[in-house]
Amino acid sequence: MKLLVTGGAGYIGSVVTRALLAAGHEVEVLDDLSTGHRASVPDSVAFHHMSVHDAARVLTSEAGFDGVLHFAGRIEVAESVSRPDIYWDVNVRGSLALLEAARAAHVRRMIFSSTGSMYRGEDDEKLAETARVEPRNPYAASKLMVDLMLSAEAAAFGLGATSLRYFNAAGAVGELGERHDPESHLIPIVLQVAAGKRERLQMYGDDYPTPDGTCVRDYIHVADLATAHVLALEAIEPGRHEIYNLGNGNGYTNLQVVEAAREVTGHPIPVVLAPRREGDAVVTVASSEKARKDLGWQPAKPGLHDIVTDAWTFHTQHH
Repeated sequence: MKLLVTGGAGYIGSVVTRALLAAGHEVEVLDDLSTGHRASVPDSVAFHHMSVHDAARVLTSEAGFDGVLHFAGRIEVAESVSRPDIYWDVNVRGSLALLEAARAAHVRRMIFSSTGSMYRGEDDEKLAETARVEPRNPYAASKLMVDLMLSAEAAAFGLGATSLRYFNAAGAVGELGERHDPESHLIPIVLQVAAGKRERLQMYGDDYPTPDGTCVRDYIHVADLATAHVLALEAIEPGRHEIYNLGNGNGYTNLQVVEAAREVTGHPIPVVLAPRREGDAVVTVASSEKARKDLGWQPAKPGLHDIVTDAWTFHTQHH
């Protein structure tokens, strides 16, 4: 298939782009490089340096695209609280512009990079796609709004769409890894401490009802996420919007992540405790049974140590 990857210069988008190429698809990338990196896009891939709002310049009837994989969006929770307007503009208005462009160009398939953080996640139950949705911040709300838009688009206009709700993407594939600025994700922050780029890790809350008092999260290797996108693309059906949660189904506390990083890196990684952050869920662990059943998806690297090791290799060699 001929595919457009929006946000294909970003962390997950660039890994998925490589996976699509390996699967034999023809790929073009659209990215405004506000957070992505041009070097993450292979030289053989046509690159469109522009905003997702302008996708109609690329998605034309003459271009002959078969599908779109949509990663372009803002992802920082704290920023979304202080500047929600950016999230409505980029994540919501930009996605609407993309949908309109795809409809006009008769593009029949779309996969959307959504988030498991929109679930309430109040207890220890693994979160299925039927779990209670209650966004805690504008970032998660903006992702939910796009999911709702896709459902309506599929019903009204026959689009075949899939929303993949990731839990905590982590790890790296070769020279493709996390390098956000500012960094807000736990594993790369912990590795920055190990590398001497931060003095210590600030741990928010140690009085949660969990084995060691810190929050529990489900980490999924970015290479396994990429595999799910390739499989989802093959399974798309016209007029249907499917939602799949993607995680390992294993929860790790924040302190377990720190301990794994200490073992992998050989560095002490000092931790300073801070009060809980408002809006942090206690436990968020995915049930990915639907993806396993419908797509035949099976994580190849579910182990926390494998995820941290690949991230550390990237951090020391390419960062």
